Amino acid sequence: MDTMKICRTHPTRTEPACTILALCLVLVSCSSDPDPPVQDMGTQEDVSSSVDFSTQDDLSTSEDLGTSEDLSDLEDLPDPDPSVLDQTLDALRQDFEAERLRIANETESGWPLATEQGYLVVTDSTEFTHIAGDFDGWQGQALTQDTGFRWAVISEGRAYKFLRIQDETQSNWAADIWSRAYGWDENGPISYLRSSIASEAHRERFFQIGTQTVSRRTVRVWVPSGEPTALIYAHDGQNLFEPDAINGGWRLNESAPEGLMIVGVDNTPERFQDYTHTTDNATGSSVGGGADAYLAMIKDQVRPLIAQHYGEPAKVGMMGSSLGGLVSLYAALTQTSDYDFVASLSGTAGWGSIDAQNQTIIDLFEAAAKPEIRIYIDSGGFGDCADSDGDGIEDDGDGTDNYCENKQLEAVLLNKGFVAGVDFWHWHEPGAPHNESAWADRVFRPLAAFLE
Repeated sequence: MDTMKICRTHPTRTEPACTILALCLVLVSCSSDPDPPVQDMGTQEDVSSSVDFSTQDDLSTSEDLGTSEDLSDLEDLPDPDPSVLDQTLDALRQDFEAERLRIANETESGWPLATEQGYLVVTDSTEFTHIAGDFDGWQGQALTQDTGFRWAVISEGRAYKFLRIQDETQSNWAADIWSRAYGWDENGPISYLRSSIASEAHRERFFQIGTQTVSRRTVRVWVPSGEPTALIYAHDGQNLFEPDAINGGWRLNESAPEGLMIVGVDNTPERFQDYTHTTDNATGSSVGGGADAYLAMIKDQVRPLIAQHYGEPAKVGMMGSSLGGLVSLYAALTQTSDYDFVASLSGTAGWGSIDAQNQTIIDLFEAAAKPEIRIYIDSGGFGDCADSDGDGIEDDGDGTDNYCENKQLEAVLLNKGFVAGVDFWHWHEPGAPHNESAWADRVFRPLAAFLE
């Protein structure tokens, strides 16, 4: 942002805005009289000819102002309610972390917070000294130091960033990591006032969503430009919309059809635990089995939050890849009535039999009655499929990208009564690798099936 700078005096020249500011300061400081200047009301004759000074008789006929006893009753009136700004600042001083989180997740605007005076922004970082944005032509407004945090009230604008001035020629810029609406520009992450982009498709987020048993995480939302007509929950949320995501991410912001809202639930270091229905020894030790708690967290925490802020369309689905695909398939069996559709891209359908002898999702579908839900599965890779260890799962050949396990699952689902092209879809992308870039290239397929 080489065009963005703070207004200040340069050794060899003065910025125009600084000249005006300096002139104003000189005019104020030149007066030795501490009282404010009195407006010139003209001569006595001028005043007497323009203002009707009432007689004593006139005054005696004016409205009865009441006795001193009546006036004393005013002392018992409650103080006016403090403003949203004052209340918020007081709450931040009492418990900054709790109040910041409450505003981020529970208020309509999130951060920046809409107040009577403008939009309140806060930071607990000591690095930043100013905030700049469209609201001030990216010139910079000083942050006010408070008890453990800094704040400013800014006017309506589109984008903003925090700023640290290093010297006359160098400044550091950073997005507000707590802003509800956010995105990227040519210089990296940037923060938005939610009200300024409400009519556009954009990203929003909520923070520290979880339970006592499921780790807290960020929930990201792709908000369509119009009224949402369908909603799909997707796992590995930090890989869905962000240009700095691993392998370029899913780029769902580019492929999302009009009217589709996408809620991305971030993963955590407990990904193996959250996304699997049983344990396996895939990592060298037994891990997994927390899918029920994770899916309950989405149902009881995430979905009410999304409904509170955006409402919930009639059509709701779930989608994921790899282990995220596995937990989506598990939801089709255990939360069938909560979703209309699930999609599994390169789903780890053999989990439970990789280095253990537990039930796989293939086994669970085979044992269950046909669930009334629509299902999409796919894979890349290829190879020969085999069950050399006799555990019933064809995962012992040289197939890659879970190709063999998903072919086996396809056969089970068709045998259960699913009908291809009606309530079941299977796609094979020969040779496609097991990564986000490959899923981004074909995610339009499950989205199209969902919206049919």
